[in-house]
Amino acid sequence: MQKKPIKNTLNIDNRLLVRAEYLNHKFVSGNKLRKLKYNLEFAKHQNIDTLLTFGGAFSNHISATAAAGKEFGFKTIGIIRGEELKTSFKTNPTLSFAYACGMQFKFVTRQQYREKTNEDFIKNLKEEFGEFYLLPEGGTNELAVKGCEEILTEADSVFDYICCPVGTGGTISGVINSSNSHQKILGFPALKGDFLQEEIAKFATQNNWELITDYHFGGYAKTNDDLIEFINNFKSKHNVPLDPIYTGKMVFGIYDLIEKGYFLKGSKILAIHTGGLQGIEGMNQKLKQQNRPLIV
Repeated sequence: MQKKPIKNTLNIDNRLLVRAEYLNHKFVSGNKLRKLKYNLEFAKHQNIDTLLTFGGAFSNHISATAAAGKEFGFKTIGIIRGEELKTSFKTNPTLSFAYACGMQFKFVTRQQYREKTNEDFIKNLKEEFGEFYLLPEGGTNELAVKGCEEILTEADSVFDYICCPVGTGGTISGVINSSNSHQKILGFPALKGDFLQEEIAKFATQNNWELITDYHFGGYAKTNDDLIEFINNFKSKHNVPLDPIYTGKMVFGIYDLIEKGYFLKGSKILAIHTGGLQGIEGMNQKLKQQNRPLIV
């Protein structure tokens, strides 16, 4: 007997289903809840009450870490890329939300931000803030991958293809590790460049995956009007919101690949909706400034 899809799996059509991870928490939603789960457990076990992490102006990870800190009793510190944001962050929807959750900010130049993994840079942060639990940019580490391995269940063995947006590579690594050998895992990077192959290979325990690099729309946080129109039409038709950085690009790519005959006839496709919806408000700010169509 074929197993039924688990809760929060939305049937889009006969071939495509969407795992609505964005419904798993109001603020720490999608893959961020998965990534933080075991990191927060480990920090508590170590009796560390402060989380420090990194991100940009509209970072899902910054928003989620701040919300998780407020809910689970951690102080939070965000090292934010862009010194110019110091005087204007309260007009930024992501940073103003994180601030309201109690996150303390340190704004650094883009040049300084590139040093975020440097030992001396981390040492200086410890001298400034004291003891903290370090979460990398995007939240990807071994414990994050462990959490993302819980996205798939035994019932998902019915799918032939599993599609996942890719930022830092942690989520897709977890999906790869918990997939079955007969399944093909397709990653849709939001960034340009081939460095993600190496990052994913650090954590992935299987080779049944491929990165589809044709749908980044110019790179991270880049969009065009075709993508915005697709996102709006998809929500209108299926009542499923897509963010313009990750899931919107992935689902656009899936439909394009279906039209091109990429997927085997009769195959079933599962798309992992990793959340990121908090970023829509910030993107709409930019689109409005550019006098372009908004995401509804």
